[in-house]
Amino acid sequence: MINLFFGASMHCLTTLFMFAATVVAQSSSPSVVCVAGQCLQGFSNITIGTTISASGAQTSALLLPGQYTSSTNPQLLHDLLTSSSPSLSPSSGFENSSQSTTLPLDIALEAGLAIYSQSLYGGSAGFSSLPSSPLNPNSSTPITAESFALSSNVWVALSMGSNDRVVFWDSVPDVSQLGISGSISLLDIQSSACSPPCSGSGVCSASSTCTCPSGFTGTSCESCAPGHFGPSCQPCPEGCDKCDEGIGGSGQCLSTKVTNAPSSCNCLNGQCGSNGQCTCNSGWTTADNGTACAKCASGFFLTSTGDCSVCQLGCTSCADGTGQCLTCSSGFTQDANDKTKCNPTKSTTSDGTVCPDGSFASGTTCQQCSPSCQTCKGPTSNDCIICATGSYKSNGSCVTADGNGVCAGSNLIADNNKHECDTCGAKCTSCKIPNFSAASTVNQAECTGCLPGSFLSNGKCVDACPSGTFVSPTDNVTCTACDSSCGSCVGSAKFCLTCSNNQLAFEGSCVASCPSNSIASNTSKICQTCHPDCASCSGTAFNQCSSCPPERPVLSNGRCLPTCSKSQYFDKTSNSCQACDSSCSSCSGSGSGKCLACSSSTQVLRGGSCVSANCNGTSSVIPGLGVCLSELVEVPQASGTSAGPTLPTITGLTEPTQQEAGGRRLEWWEILLMALGCAFIFLVFILCWRRRARRRRLEQTKRFAEAKNLDKPSGWKYRLVRFGEKLFGHRRSHRVQPLPPYPPYSDAEPGKDTEELELLKLRNAEEARHNREMEKLMLYGDYQYDRDSVRSKRTSTTPSTLPSLSGIDRAERRREDAQRRARDLFPNSNSSPNRLSGPSLYSQMTGIPRNGPEAKQPVKTGILPHSTSRFSSSSLGTSNHSGHSDKSRELLQPNATGRSSPMTVAEEYARSIKPKLIDVDSPSTSRAPSPVPPPAPAPAPLPIPTFASSSTGLGLGTGGQYWITPNNTGATAISSKNPFRI
Repeated sequence: MINLFFGASMHCLTTLFMFAATVVAQSSSPSVVCVAGQCLQGFSNITIGTTISASGAQTSALLLPGQYTSSTNPQLLHDLLTSSSPSLSPSSGFENSSQSTTLPLDIALEAGLAIYSQSLYGGSAGFSSLPSSPLNPNSSTPITAESFALSSNVWVALSMGSNDRVVFWDSVPDVSQLGISGSISLLDIQSSACSPPCSGSGVCSASSTCTCPSGFTGTSCESCAPGHFGPSCQPCPEGCDKCDEGIGGSGQCLSTKVTNAPSSCNCLNGQCGSNGQCTCNSGWTTADNGTACAKCASGFFLTSTGDCSVCQLGCTSCADGTGQCLTCSSGFTQDANDKTKCNPTKSTTSDGTVCPDGSFASGTTCQQCSPSCQTCKGPTSNDCIICATGSYKSNGSCVTADGNGVCAGSNLIADNNKHECDTCGAKCTSCKIPNFSAASTVNQAECTGCLPGSFLSNGKCVDACPSGTFVSPTDNVTCTACDSSCGSCVGSAKFCLTCSNNQLAFEGSCVASCPSNSIASNTSKICQTCHPDCASCSGTAFNQCSSCPPERPVLSNGRCLPTCSKSQYFDKTSNSCQACDSSCSSCSGSGSGKCLACSSSTQVLRGGSCVSANCNGTSSVIPGLGVCLSELVEVPQASGTSAGPTLPTITGLTEPTQQEAGGRRLEWWEILLMALGCAFIFLVFILCWRRRARRRRLEQTKRFAEAKNLDKPSGWKYRLVRFGEKLFGHRRSHRVQPLPPYPPYSDAEPGKDTEELELLKLRNAEEARHNREMEKLMLYGDYQYDRDSVRSKRTSTTPSTLPSLSGIDRAERRREDAQRRARDLFPNSNSSPNRLSGPSLYSQMTGIPRNGPEAKQPVKTGILPHSTSRFSSSSLGTSNHSGHSDKSRELLQPNATGRSSPMTVAEEYARSIKPKLIDVDSPSTSRAPSPVPPPAPAPAPLPIPTFASSSTGLGLGTGGQYWITPNNTGATAISSKNPFRI
């Protein structure tokens, strides 16, 4: 077995192919080689694919690339695939597809290239996966192969003979059939699964993403990560905080890393120690906000330049900005003309003598000062007010200064004007005054050391070096001037970032025009390097190429790509991609004789051309391999009189796969599980259906309750009752919901009656009106008189035949109610309940008896025994009640003139209905009726009364005439609607 691998060293990838010692020679024993759908038994030396075997199987089989399922033919292959414990033995490059025996089984080459020492994928085999970093475009690796196989979406660039670059997309079963001769060298191998394609610095992985080497970034690995520079994106130099980075950068350090910067320990004008404590420069102290060295110490003031300077001699505190003295030391008074000064008071003896300079008063005499003092207030050097010439006041003592003006024992500078030691400046850690003398001033001081992060330029500590200078790499502090040819430089005086005299800077040098692999920048006057993928460009991006290098020859949409598409080839004469011949799936040039693989599944490659395969038997061209199965397996054939080698008989080698009809028989426990599963599913379905139905009912009830305003929220009282019911096990009570406004007409709007209710109300109103009109017409002939008299005169009245508005049932109920009331009034009577009902006016007018009793009107007996009533007892029958003359009532009495009152509306109506029954001209009607009719011997049924009309009244009866006199019953003639009332 041969292992093919790539190794990367010094940014160059060297590919080595190592062949193992085990070489599969021509097989002396027969074997079985299979593709999906066919197996052949014979002699073969191919080493591509995976060998499958099973315990108890007749033989093993070599599976070529493809997909295999349980229904794959032939039967032998089916038995091997579906056996209980199959084992797989992959060849080189097929390890991943043999890790599992689960069906369907995919036998496929891993992403990479497999080479074989013999044609038709035989002999020693070696495999190389995709490299982890790009191959060196300037190198190639020779290989020896008679055939090779490529996985899907992988292409390989080979140098073959005089063809310096040929791109293959398909497997080649026989290199000799390509039509290209010569040695073979590997130039490049990549995956085509990435879209867009990776740049020259990236590698497309099998997962369709660009894998970027260290230092590169971007979706296509087209740029350098921060802190990296150059075509290989190497890191900036060590100790460099910022360099000339980018894929076209030079890598020169632009700024160094600052160690122990003041900000690292919350410090401003001091140095951070290893313990994290800040040591302030002279004159500085901690500010009120806690920042160290952020304000001037006592005895110092802040100048306009941001430095802390010492106050004038004798001044203990002074104002920032102006230096005006705020308080003077003991023995000093503020100068009247210069507020920044405090003048010492003259030393005077006890007798008033003023001591001269260099002496001080001691009692009555003046004594000499110390030699260190020019003026003093005592004999020692610590009593000096002004130090002697050549010495300066510092911390209360007089110290000397060296030749650079530096006060002894400190980093302060001597100030001849103040006679004190003053600070060097905010950013300076040390300073000097060149050629210091008594005439030197502090303005001549120069910094010799700076705080970390500041740079020394012309005796000042600045945040950045001025233009035309660069930071010296020797101390990383001093700003050094650039060469005269450079406008700006970095790293050295002659590495120009910009140039003077209108020249262009390119890689540190000044040139008149930019080289071919760079482009001039109009703003910065420099030559910017093209992207490494480009030979020339219009910009620095990887998609701004104008021409391409040989290793990436294809120019497409501003990008330089390593190859054309699968069905194209690169034409050097036109520097463009051209289409292959229709018979080729990939090619090396134009025409049908430059094919590298065939597009038809029925053709194979012969001498660079695609011809008919003519596979023997039923075998066909294997997809992805470009060869017939019969070419890979030699099946012995009998020739002449001699028979070929005898092959062992293998059952199922050619028979199609037989599937059991209806499948295998199920076991009893399987059937039981299926039945239980079905029952469970049915039960779940029923429960879900019931739950859904219950939910729908609840939703409908809720909608109904909301529409009828029934679903009132339960208050705390109802919830308390429910809790008590649950606690004591009481059956749940139901709240009585308020009824809708007009049941059962539940669709009525609130505050409005439905149409049915309106009609019912109209019907009831009409019936009430009808009843009132009928009561007017269906009057009984008398009131209730004395019970004895009534009993003697009571008769039954034929029920009225008028129809009722409420129907037969209502009329029947009314009759029953009348009878019940009569029984209540007369419990001892055996007569009809309608005995008080007399012939009505309606019956006499129409001749039709009523179907129901007349309405009873109450009569109070004995109250008005002698008063005149509207009705007489004669209205109930004949006038033969002699014993009750005091209770008789005349219905109509003649007036004083002997004539009756005018006819009422009812009389006129009765006369118009039955004119023949009344003789208005009869003489009997002109006489006044007898007040009391003769008594009758016995009660008799009341006859139908007749009407007699005259100018004086209307008579009723058979034995005499009884006149009706209209009597006012209490209602006025205007408001009453009763036709019998006046």
